[in-house]
Amino acid sequence: MLAANADAPSFGGAKEVLKLEGGNPQRAQLPSVVARSALPKFGRLQCPAFQCPFQMARGSPGPGAGSGDRASSPKSTSPSPPQPQAPNAKAKAHAHAHDRTDRVSKDIPLPLLSLCPRLLQNGLSKLTGLRLRGLIALGILVLSLCIPLARRFQSTPDVVVHIPDEVYLPDEALPPLNPDVPHPLQVDESTNMARVYADVNQNMPRSYWDYDSVNISWGVLENYEVVRKIGRGKYSEVFEGINIVNYQKCVIKVLKPVKKKKIKREIKILQNLSGGPNIVALLDVVRDSQVGGNPLSKTPSLIFEYVNNTDFRSLYPKFNDIDVRYYIYELLKGLDYCHSKGIMHRDVKPHNVMIDHENKKLRLIDWGLAEFYHPGTEYNVRVASRYFKGPELLVDFQEYDYSLDMWSLGAMFASMIFRKEPFFHGNSNSDQLVKIAKVLGTDDLFDYLDKYEIELDPQYDEILGRFQKKPWHSFVNSENQRFVSNEAIDFLDKLLRYDHQERLTAKEAMAHPYFAPIRDEATLKQYLNGATVSSES
Repeated sequence: MLAANADAPSFGGAKEVLKLEGGNPQRAQLPSVVARSALPKFGRLQCPAFQCPFQMARGSPGPGAGSGDRASSPKSTSPSPPQPQAPNAKAKAHAHAHDRTDRVSKDIPLPLLSLCPRLLQNGLSKLTGLRLRGLIALGILVLSLCIPLARRFQSTPDVVVHIPDEVYLPDEALPPLNPDVPHPLQVDESTNMARVYADVNQNMPRSYWDYDSVNISWGVLENYEVVRKIGRGKYSEVFEGINIVNYQKCVIKVLKPVKKKKIKREIKILQNLSGGPNIVALLDVVRDSQVGGNPLSKTPSLIFEYVNNTDFRSLYPKFNDIDVRYYIYELLKGLDYCHSKGIMHRDVKPHNVMIDHENKKLRLIDWGLAEFYHPGTEYNVRVASRYFKGPELLVDFQEYDYSLDMWSLGAMFASMIFRKEPFFHGNSNSDQLVKIAKVLGTDDLFDYLDKYEIELDPQYDEILGRFQKKPWHSFVNSENQRFVSNEAIDFLDKLLRYDHQERLTAKEAMAHPYFAPIRDEATLKQYLNGATVSSES
């Protein structure tokens, strides 16, 4: 088993999703009948039904201050048309002329008043009968309106516009909807977000996923005794043990010196998954206060349920077709459960799948690399074992999600049905991608890189050639043909995809026709009772 060797994720700052800057492209599309002065000047574009989940960074403009505003200058307001002073009523003829002037100014729409030359030309042709004093008054009125309007609509750099609830743009002012292009008034849901269970941790209290603040409740070390060593890894050693209080077998995972934060992460995740289907049960956490004569070492150990496992290298060759279907289905149950709890395992492989074949019991173990999923987070790519690493890890794509586990499951499934362990056998991380490309082809790889704007490391220029995709049936031979069916090939093909968004989710995988015999209660009951069951049942 391996303890955690991946750093905790670095959470990036909140990204602005909705904004309309740089001269407001919608303004140029407004029809002439809509007055520009009807759009008040605010600081941020918001849809009435959208609530930004992120807080404003300190020092950033608030909802009422756009980038075009300045703290030292007063808020801009729409200029009110100045009223002409009432003329000195010395004669009744003058009153008649002024009445006509007022009617003209009221009947002319506000946007048309900004068209000074044409308005003056029309005004002069209509007002030829007015006396000179009335004409001068009209000219003063027009100029007093044109000058403020002209100043107001001078181009201002980087103006951010807010559309309040009571103001609506006409349909023709909005860009046409394109399903391939996010609408400017819609929430920009990144294509990097998981297709399922994306917001699980956002909807949970911080104490659910903030493992750094977890308090460990230490058990009594003396309650356990080591029977024999059953495995070791870079960060831990594993022993079969016994609880001398109830005489139950257990597994003792003794952690080597690692960061306390990583220990807390594994414990917190196991606590959150407690009782889940096919998830190994954490029974206790203890620490040794004296190891090697050093009373301060306090080596932590995790106590797990015992599984009478048979090594996969000797077990898998004994499987028949229905065995493979059953255990992959059981593994999918565990993966769907942990994903539904907002957790990625990140180290799915045969070594971490314990199978008690006699009792048809499967347990997914070693949660040392597991992590909570938060959309948009850049995670460490130094996770998973090489042969089961998804392409996203090999090309340094850090915004991965639960679908990483589905690739690892697919690689494991391929090795089981084709009797080739491991199925992708690279000599290094870079060679691992080459081995994958030789099977899936390079055309789909480059499409994947283009879609997510990923740049390959320059080393691939020399080692990555051009490969055609191999048909899955080309891997079938006399030794493995009993495991291969059209359903198995289709299932595998929908798991081993470069694009993580295209892979089946765990729940989708469980509904695949390949598992129809397992979902059938009568067939499953026969299988569990030890009867020989055909996959065609």
